[in-house]
Amino acid sequence: MLLVVVRAGLDIPERFWGSYRPGVYFGMKHRSPKSLLTGFMWLLPSLVRPGEPNLRHLCEQGDGLTKYGWVEHDGVNFGVQEIIDHHMKLTTSFVKAHHGKKGGDWTSRIEVQPLATTNHPQSTTKEEVVLLYYVALEAGMGGNLVPEYYGDILKSVEGYTPELGKFTIKFINNNNVLKSSFIQTSLDSMTAASNTVLSSMATTSVSEKQWLFFLKNRNQPDSNPQNFLVYQVHVKGHFSMDIVYESESGVVPSKKLLSGDMYSEMLQSYRDRFSDKFETTFHLEKKGFNKTSIHFAKAALSNLIGGIGYFHGHSKVQSPYNSAPVPYWTSSLYTAVPSRSFFPRGFLWDEGFHLLLINKWNPEISIDIISHWLDMMNTEGWIPREQILGDEALSRVPEEFVVQRNDVANPPTLIMAVFDLIQRHREWLLINHKATLQRMWPRLSTWYQWLNKTQMGETPFTYRSGGLNAFWRGRNASTLRELNPKTLASGLDDYPRASHPTEDERHLDLRCWMSLCSKLMGELAELLDYDATRFRYTYEKLTDQDLLDKLHWSPKLGAYTDYGNHSDKVVLKQAPVIPPKSGQRPVQPQEKVRHAVQPPELGFVNMFGYVSLFPLILGILKPDSPTFTATLDKLDNPKLLWTPYGLRSLAANAPLYNKRNTEHDPPYWRGPVWINVNFLTLKALHDYSKMGGSGAVLAKEKYHKLRENVVNNVVSQYHKTGYVWEQYDDATGKGKGCRPFTGWSSLVVLMMAEEY
Repeated sequence: MLLVVVRAGLDIPERFWGSYRPGVYFGMKHRSPKSLLTGFMWLLPSLVRPGEPNLRHLCEQGDGLTKYGWVEHDGVNFGVQEIIDHHMKLTTSFVKAHHGKKGGDWTSRIEVQPLATTNHPQSTTKEEVVLLYYVALEAGMGGNLVPEYYGDILKSVEGYTPELGKFTIKFINNNNVLKSSFIQTSLDSMTAASNTVLSSMATTSVSEKQWLFFLKNRNQPDSNPQNFLVYQVHVKGHFSMDIVYESESGVVPSKKLLSGDMYSEMLQSYRDRFSDKFETTFHLEKKGFNKTSIHFAKAALSNLIGGIGYFHGHSKVQSPYNSAPVPYWTSSLYTAVPSRSFFPRGFLWDEGFHLLLINKWNPEISIDIISHWLDMMNTEGWIPREQILGDEALSRVPEEFVVQRNDVANPPTLIMAVFDLIQRHREWLLINHKATLQRMWPRLSTWYQWLNKTQMGETPFTYRSGGLNAFWRGRNASTLRELNPKTLASGLDDYPRASHPTEDERHLDLRCWMSLCSKLMGELAELLDYDATRFRYTYEKLTDQDLLDKLHWSPKLGAYTDYGNHSDKVVLKQAPVIPPKSGQRPVQPQEKVRHAVQPPELGFVNMFGYVSLFPLILGILKPDSPTFTATLDKLDNPKLLWTPYGLRSLAANAPLYNKRNTEHDPPYWRGPVWINVNFLTLKALHDYSKMGGSGAVLAKEKYHKLRENVVNNVVSQYHKTGYVWEQYDDATGKGKGCRPFTGWSSLVVLMMAEEY
């Protein structure tokens, strides 16, 4: 199969440079396998404790920042981020200038504003902060960095790489500097950046109560490549610093330095354009939203766009044909990330949801992201579901999640994103990207065939788990630790499935995903003048409601659900402890294990939750069918999924509602409100409300109530906490899980705009 990506790096100069390092608070890099990197660190002297320097660099929940995140970011030209750390507000921004042959120039600005509080009324003048900005060449890329200084004060860095040619980075700041310094050393990996800075940090006393921080150069052999340079300033009060990158290829006699007033004017111009485009795209002001809500929506979009990263490396893959994990091929990936603090890497099923918002904002970025993801596919049609590319990404992942199994898939949400792209931008795609779609086709077709070949159950047009050709492979049928073996590949993790996995299991959500896949592939085939017959045939079979009802409708539950070897009556119990014999050490209590109070039997998994909604939310149900009405009737029942904050993931009366899956694992998809499924539900209700009949009236009523609940709570929690969250508590509405989580939770912007 031909690669989908044919233009990369300097072939797309307007997106060559960017804030493509989502795992750090702020940094720039270019879209190349190896890049010149810049990054930002800081510490507050008032927070430094013995053994706890509290250096900020990587986005970490443990840093406890009051808030951080992009407030505006257009994905191409500029970005503005606000960070509040105790009594200090830091604003980081960048602006790009598109000229020359090497991707243009850019300037980053770091602004410091101490915040006065009731307890610290004078902090606007007395608060101090240590700022560090580094420049690095990734190991092995070649090139050099040469510091230029006036006396002992660093003024600029002259550099060179084979790809960038010659360049200069200038440091321009105001006069509130108490002390400045710099170091230059060598790094084998950027994972050592923070420790390298900390090991070089020193202090000097200027009074009994004041100590100033500075960097002390470490002696290194001249033979080591000095590929890491850090500029440090210890400042007091208000402060601003511009870091100006200029490529020699862009130098012209009349060009002014992108700094000071010129930077401020250009940044403001881009901010004005951003606001105009935002309103033209989403119409929130026209819809009556106030400035506070619009500010939230801009931040939610910007955090998704500003969280797009560029990664290079290889995954570790376990194949049935190998006795041990082997490296996947080395490749690059341009992708958004779910969370800068907790998941700063690409996730296959998340990305399909991310793209629904990116499609609306900038379809060029979407096309590029989809192309990169499809190029991660092997010849069989499998795509690693979690992309851990490069040392920095690998350093943030627990060992148990590093290895990807090539018999485990993920919901094909990328196909949903392609379908959405066609619906929104059909003519634009045909004019500008028909050739791209034609290159995508063999890979999408191979992926579809792989899913159908490996995921089909024993009964025609069923999809199952646990057997030789299972879809949600990875469920552990032999575990005793888990109350209900997790189904990580489904994306719904601990959502209750059949308690005892067997080859007879059938998964409803998979069936619905495959229906959507078949529909898209038929649409795309017709768009490209290919034969759509087999896709249309499969779609008709998978949307046959009589067959769907036979396989997945539980008369007892009055709802759609999975089928398999299941018992509701399972508990985690402490294994009995045998008293030690005389002279022996006391026996440690063993971990709790699963005990089936009632033996499992084949049948429907009678728990109502997100999976039960899939025939509705993916548009399979006919609006005049009894099961459509029955499903809608359950939707706003507070004893089931309805809450004032959105639909909870599992009914409040379900046996496993809010139950831990092991004694160590809290409930994840067993109660909390998730924004991605609420979005799909709203989209479906919105679509059904336009189909006419009594069902349309009912769908419209529930649509407006649900939209109001979800939007109001997410916006409210953002203003209360400073963050968009991974999930929301179904009892209180409070944000839960990791934060910021501006992957699929940013879909609330489309809810506000009613753009589905």
